Amino acid sequence: MKHIVIKVSKIALLGAVLLGPVGCKDFLDEQAPSNLTPDNFYTIPDHAEAALAAVYADMRFMGDGAGIFSSNWQLLEALTGTSTTETAQNSDLNNLYGLVHDGNTVHVVNYWNGLYKVIAQANQVLDKVPAITPMDAAQKTKILGEARFLRANAYFTAVRLWGDIPLITKPQTAASEDFQPARTPQEAIYKQIVDDLTAAESAGLAWTDLTGRVNQAAVKTLLSKVYLTMAGFPLSKGATHYKLAADKALEVITYANANPTVIGLFASLEDVHKESTENRLEHLFELQYNTLVAGNPMDNMYPNFKPVTYNGPSGTGSTVPVPSFYASYEPGDLRAKDQGYFYSTYYTNGNGAPFALGANYVFKHFNRTSNGTAGVAGTRQNNLNVPQIRYAETLLIYAEAQNELGTPTQAAYDALKKVRDRAGLTTPALGTYTQASFREAVWRERWHELCYEQITWFDMVRLRKVYNDKTNGFDNFVGHINPSSNQPLQEKHLLLPLGKQEMLNNPNLKTQNPGYPQ
Repeated sequence: MKHIVIKVSKIALLGAVLLGPVGCKDFLDEQAPSNLTPDNFYTIPDHAEAALAAVYADMRFMGDGAGIFSSNWQLLEALTGTSTTETAQNSDLNNLYGLVHDGNTVHVVNYWNGLYKVIAQANQVLDKVPAITPMDAAQKTKILGEARFLRANAYFTAVRLWGDIPLITKPQTAASEDFQPARTPQEAIYKQIVDDLTAAESAGLAWTDLTGRVNQAAVKTLLSKVYLTMAGFPLSKGATHYKLAADKALEVITYANANPTVIGLFASLEDVHKESTENRLEHLFELQYNTLVAGNPMDNMYPNFKPVTYNGPSGTGSTVPVPSFYASYEPGDLRAKDQGYFYSTYYTNGNGAPFALGANYVFKHFNRTSNGTAGVAGTRQNNLNVPQIRYAETLLIYAEAQNELGTPTQAAYDALKKVRDRAGLTTPALGTYTQASFREAVWRERWHELCYEQITWFDMVRLRKVYNDKTNGFDNFVGHINPSSNQPLQEKHLLLPLGKQEMLNNPNLKTQNPGYPQ
């Protein structure tokens, strides 16, 4: 873990140097940049803001490269069976598609390192910022609340991927007692996640934030999602946590109903991926991208060597829909219509003559502003954010959790229906559903609404169920045949393997997750 701590300190300090004040007195009073350390850096409020900005920036690790024609984010799509590849030039990505990944697979290693870097950065903020004086109390509380959300979010991803993992809540050095930490039981990890999110809820955050920072709607939705996960596998806490999930999601829904211009569903599916709608209405929390710092990383979803952008024939096609999944959408579903969440035709070089792509591709992360559209040239600057929490998910969390408490209620039905209404679908009357049929209706909606947003894999793990796009039903996780590889999911696939090098660096991690080579 040492290399992570060192890198964190340097990056946080660099951010502070770039973003900190430049007044003459401040310049004279402050340490020279070459002499900054975590112990003498956190002295003024601007340092706290810069350090928090470094945590946000490190969340973009998911968009970093993972070898030729691949990015880290593809880890959570390749395993689901809803996507495949047209190029097959990245062996690590191929191993994920083929369900033969191991502790050397680069995406697995990069996710571990990326998440723990976010955690280490957040730990620095949470440890150092409280002592900054003078500093406005509300500003300090807000920064600490945001940092706790970001740490909770990283731990929530990590615990679902690896199970028992090291729990680190303080900055580490080589002299730290827990410099080589052992794995902590999942129950304790989840307690820390809930504690962090509960603290973030009390931090005085605004309900929404157009700058893209953590906000109350995002905190409450993530907390409801954590409770929903705890209700399912592997903790299996059941009804108590379904109720917690439903109640917390309902708080967001209640606010949205009272403030429909602030939080709600976009009227158009196109608005889900517009630069002009970023951090607004449905987008409760997103990873922020701007080409001045880092451009949108989702290009691997573009079709292989077809001229859909200003770049002409380009794109890798290394994450494309499995045909059977695309075909599983209901007739008339606007999400499956051309240029809904998928597209089968586009304009040559982005803004020229229309042409057929020959297959269906993911349109959900396609930026018309940068790539071009009918008769309008693209800006060539892909500043599109990547959604992390959408209000559509809040509605579906509520519908699922509330239904698990008994028969489907009108409120749960209304939440499901809102998502389906936007997709142009007719929803059967409430009285036609049983608890079991409503449960599967919500699950199906999650697969079709939230696909290709790094969510589906976690649904598979917490439910121990997988959508069968040929039967329109749900299979048990173990034994389900992934259409992308024609291989069955195994018990071992419920967790990722620990990275080989990490286990060598830290012998206290000890036993590899079951089913993977030691």
